[in-house]
Amino acid sequence: MSKYLLEFGTLAIAHFLALISPGPDFFLIVGTTVREGRSRTMGVCVGIAAANGLYILFALTGFAILKSNPIVFETVKVIGALYLLYLGTMLLKASQRTLGADSTGQGDGPAKPWDRLLRMGFLSAVFNPKNAIFYFSLFAVIVDKNTPQAIQAVYGVWMVCAVLCWDLLIAWTIGSERVQRYLNCYTHWIEKGSGGILIIVGGVLLFR
Repeated sequence: MSKYLLEFGTLAIAHFLALISPGPDFFLIVGTTVREGRSRTMGVCVGIAAANGLYILFALTGFAILKSNPIVFETVKVIGALYLLYLGTMLLKASQRTLGADSTGQGDGPAKPWDRLLRMGFLSAVFNPKNAIFYFSLFAVIVDKNTPQAIQAVYGVWMVCAVLCWDLLIAWTIGSERVQRYLNCYTHWIEKGSGGILIIVGGVLLFR
């Protein structure tokens, strides 16, 4: 049992360190929270967690097609890069607006449906090949091949919950009334900055 606790602790720490490093998902959450409000950004967070769960499931079942097939990997990379460029462009084109306690997008046309926000988060995370490589590598390096599938499943559930809770914490913090009052003067630049970073990440991913 102590072996599995040590294994879980190592896995959880490595996963959390990667989680708190800002990436495309982080800037998507920030940009969406500024535009849609924190309650609606939950859709994006759930979508991101679901995509991470999918890759964790693939890693658990030994489904390494993205790792072993260069054509499939390159296809996912190109689609992901183009999607990040699209999201970044949408944020750059967003018009200036004022935040409320929990904005719903009324200042810039109708709010996006919750299921559309969920798809946005899912596609952003699932088309990021770094997620696939990260989870495959994480399980390959840290988790012993003899660790029972049931225990590995517990590891996977923990990581999905960690992703969801961390993303919700980001959205909740950025979307809080106090933070919104402070950020009101910078809202437009936050959106533009998030969009610019997504475009840079997408461009690097596409042309590297």
